[in-house]
Amino acid sequence: MVRLVLQDVVKPRGLYSLRLSARTDAYRTPLPGGDVGEAWQRHDGALVLRARDEAGLLLLRFMLALEDDHTEFVRRFRSDPLLGRSIRELHGLRPLRLATVTQSVVRAICGQLIDSRRARAIERAILRACGEPGLTREAVGGLSPAQLRRFGLATARASTLVRLCRSLELERLRSLPVEAVEARLLRERGIGPWSVGVIGLEGLGSYRYGLVGDLALVKLCSSLWGRWVETWETAAVLEPYGEWAGLACVYLMRGSMAGLVPGASADRARLVRVASRRAAERLAVS
Repeated sequence: MVRLVLQDVVKPRGLYSLRLSARTDAYRTPLPGGDVGEAWQRHDGALVLRARDEAGLLLLRFMLALEDDHTEFVRRFRSDPLLGRSIRELHGLRPLRLATVTQSVVRAICGQLIDSRRARAIERAILRACGEPGLTREAVGGLSPAQLRRFGLATARASTLVRLCRSLELERLRSLPVEAVEARLLRERGIGPWSVGVIGLEGLGSYRYGLVGDLALVKLCSSLWGRWVETWETAAVLEPYGEWAGLACVYLMRGSMAGLVPGASADRARLVRVASRRAAERLAVS
């Protein structure tokens, strides 16, 4: 059977690199309703998008962040001592989004596990159970905490996920001021700053909130500051970037992996952690 598709050519607002953002030259993603979205970038910078209908094309534009120009972020911080080199080397990078806010909530709650591979396995199990790629609050809310526990989600997290899907109109959150969404989410048991960062970046398409407490950020800060830091302390490294803290977090974490953050080193972070553990052991036996 021939698959009918619509095609559109979109010029992103500001400098944009699909290769940096999606880590591929040929982007392909499932969309709600069984559709598949595709995108690739031409030599002139424009992107060719394909989807089954206009709604799919519009969603692709959102998921790829094509309309969310970050030129002001680049201008303000390209000479920043900590972030500047990452911006200069990676300035076409934008974080991609998920098809639904609900899926970002699932990712945020599953991702609270330290083992990222296990977290993604649980997320995939929920996707399979719901039977659709673009998760809806109705589908996830229809699962019981007991079912989610069988997938590997802890009791408290399973209860939080079901409660959020049953009590909040999650998809409507994209139309609200992100500060109001943050305040509302933080009133929920089981939702903290890291989860708000995931939902903000991947669900709402906001650059405002970073992944405070992320292990990668903990390692980065520990390397920079010469001591093993607590998760809450990582907020300090993002605070100078204000309304761009979420995007700054993405650039810091990606830049750190590429060796672009001055003073940051995975080896140094390991040494700091070992020293911290030894100091704690000495204190315990003294």
